[in-house]
Amino acid sequence: MGRDVGSDGFDVVIIGAGVVGTAIAAALSGPARSVLVIERSLKEGSGVTSRNSGVIHSGLYYPPGSIKAESCLRGQALLYEWCAREGVAHARTGKLIVARRPGDLGDLEALAKNATAAGATGIELIDGRAVAALEPSMPPCAGALLCPKTGIVDPHGLTRSLRAAAELRGAVFAMGTTITGLRATSSGVVVESGEDRLLASVVVNSAGLEADRLAAMVGVRDRPIYPCRGDYFRLSGARGRYRRLIYPVRRRGAAGLGVHLTLELDGGVRLGPDAHYVDDRDDFSPAPEKHSAFLRAAEELLGPVDPERLRYDGCGIRPKLRPPDELEERDFVILEEPAGCLHLLGIESPGLTAALALAERVASRLGASSLRGG
Repeated sequence: MGRDVGSDGFDVVIIGAGVVGTAIAAALSGPARSVLVIERSLKEGSGVTSRNSGVIHSGLYYPPGSIKAESCLRGQALLYEWCAREGVAHARTGKLIVARRPGDLGDLEALAKNATAAGATGIELIDGRAVAALEPSMPPCAGALLCPKTGIVDPHGLTRSLRAAAELRGAVFAMGTTITGLRATSSGVVVESGEDRLLASVVVNSAGLEADRLAAMVGVRDRPIYPCRGDYFRLSGARGRYRRLIYPVRRRGAAGLGVHLTLELDGGVRLGPDAHYVDDRDDFSPAPEKHSAFLRAAEELLGPVDPERLRYDGCGIRPKLRPPDELEERDFVILEEPAGCLHLLGIESPGLTAALALAERVASRLGASSLRGG
């Protein structure tokens, strides 16, 4: 890392150069504050961010007043503004959450009420005829929730732009560096990587799947992460067939939103992710054996699908705070413990959408100017 604990050190050390960590770096860096970002990979956005579906969410599912709800809604506005200003590839596609059967309409109406209570705007309950007019390729359905503000973004391009902004403001990135120790002292937080040590006034732990393990180094052991894997399948021959993202109605207690159709900026179409808890945080091996389950989910959502058009396309792992035996999701956690350590824990979906808003929250806690001010 280049500095020993005996030197002046850094004002802020951020651990993790994913989309949230780089957003925090851009928000905190400047002439009055020295910022170091430490990342174990050689490239920014190589962890959870790299396996993100790139959806810009509308804040429908989260309890009103929760950090997830507030940061998603605020983050969506900031994200569209940032992408337009910085030239990051994105598209405001809109989304339909589809009730295939009349029995699903009650759950759809409950979702609409929650979304409105949380502050989501522009959403509209529409009937099956309106769905057919908007998406002619969809099979008949009872109704849908139309979310016109939902969109997609290039996660890699977004993270690169945030790193560039942070570096322009003076932040230093130490890539390929693994943290081996954290110690809170009366003088600050000692950050160790092998034989290298430095002193930071504040450490921001934004390490995604490893955030709980880093927190444990300074005594925070009551926020374990439960890795939850989600796989994707690509639907070939569907370019131009759908105009919006298509989601099913979420089932209560499900670990994810249900297998849904996501559009890509280049016109590609993917289905997923599903959700199942795993023990290994680093196992991204292919799972083509899920083909039959994905085919059933695809046909439930979209009608008949040619099995040959559905091909395995990778996976991601979510850093959930919700244990497998709980029915309700848990909120993001932003925890200051001990003094000088700020931990961001359980930053799964809608973490990408919320990134700039989470950076604002961190900047506010540390008394810094927000990202919005440029």
